Amino acid sequence: MNIEIWSDFMCPFCYIGKRRFEAALEQFPNKNHVEVIYRSFELDAHSERDVPHGVDEMLASKYGMSLEKAKEMNAGVAAQAQSVGLTFKFDTMILTNTFDAHRLAHFAAQHGLMREMTERLLHAYFTESKHIGDHQTLAALAAEVGLNQEEALQMLSGQAFTAEVRSDEEEAGKLGVRGVPFFVINRKYAISGAQSSEVFLGALQKAWEEDQPLTLLNTSDSTAEGGACDNGVCAPSQQKP
Repeated sequence: MNIEIWSDFMCPFCYIGKRRFEAALEQFPNKNHVEVIYRSFELDAHSERDVPHGVDEMLASKYGMSLEKAKEMNAGVAAQAQSVGLTFKFDTMILTNTFDAHRLAHFAAQHGLMREMTERLLHAYFTESKHIGDHQTLAALAAEVGLNQEEALQMLSGQAFTAEVRSDEEEAGKLGVRGVPFFVINRKYAISGAQSSEVFLGALQKAWEEDQPLTLLNTSDSTAEGGACDNGVCAPSQQKP
């Protein structure tokens, strides 16, 4: 069963939703048959790499609210994060452009480390207040998950994996994704937002059941009694006296 997750590294609900999904997956009896694929999505593709203001100021400006109200809203999100074991430090987060971070995630995927790289980038941004638009910072984070730091830095200095990021974003558009996190199960079911673990678990169970072969309700003995054709031979039913 394939689960595709569109998300951005500066989206707080993407990290919260990730934790809730992971909690659901741990409870799912068939979790060993699930493949999770992370897809790229930029909340602000036009953002500068170096932003002169913080998250509270950005929120206040974007929605025309007071700085105090913005801080209050972010505190509420931080409380949600804490409920799933995450620590968000909105007062020291460094806004940036996440395009290169997404390229790095695809570079990691080539080495079988996309899951680890995704988690490391989210933790670096929300908890450690690292500049995940800075190439040196990104390369150092890559090394922490087992990638070659110099190779990562060289990749970031060019345009490698640009097509992969753009392809994910184009696919999101075709699927009608307008916000993240966005979860797609077997390209049949979609879940938008950081839903509860119960919602995720229910979706996993439903998709799994529908993806399984038919379940035979009668036994082999009862099949014989009813008569059946098999391998070109049609034997009469064997009625019990």
